[in-house]
Amino acid sequence: MAKSDIPQGQDAYHRIIAEIRSGAMVPGDRLTEVDLAERFGISRTPVREAIRQLEADGLVTHTPRRGATIRTLGPAEISELYDMRAVLEGAAAQFAARAASEVELAELSEIHQAMTKTSDAEELYRLNQHFHAGLLDAARNRFLMKSVAAVTKTLLILGRSTMEEGDRASEALSEHAKILAALEARDPETAGNVMRAHIAAAHRARLRQLRDLREDREIADDA
Repeated sequence: MAKSDIPQGQDAYHRIIAEIRSGAMVPGDRLTEVDLAERFGISRTPVREAIRQLEADGLVTHTPRRGATIRTLGPAEISELYDMRAVLEGAAAQFAARAASEVELAELSEIHQAMTKTSDAEELYRLNQHFHAGLLDAARNRFLMKSVAAVTKTLLILGRSTMEEGDRASEALSEHAKILAALEARDPETAGNVMRAHIAAAHRARLRQLRDLREDREIADDA
């Protein structure tokens, strides 16, 4: 579908999502209809629709005297999200080890190989999303897919991918290789264990990233 065919409310929604994910918009930032409409070159009505959808997703909240703002997650909420992600994606890996077709396993392997060959952060993020989505598809459980989607959407609030942090990309690729090996061996227990370890490593990387961002802001405030 061409961009011109996308309803303006949906286009505004996806543009705001992209800015949250990139870190251009951060938790606590205000979303004002006038400013966003001017920036996106559209009327206030589709912007209002986008903000309502973001509220329904739990990404935006209304605060007294400030209006719509990007939701801020506390440390406990972040840990709970990663705990749920480990449970859900660990189960997905177990299911996929039993149910994935040879074609699906080959596709996951191709995505993994493509990840090893790119140095572009945006492309790496896109391929990583495809890897996890492909594994989830191979799990053959629609209810699991919906649960993972809800957790993943909330995690967008945290901003930039942890794959951009230090050696996290190479570590994640090594973890993906272990997941693939367990899937190809049709070993559900190992697949679940290595996926949970993968999510735990992502959680640790996220905590480091947030700590570094907090320290950078404190330095900037003192300057």
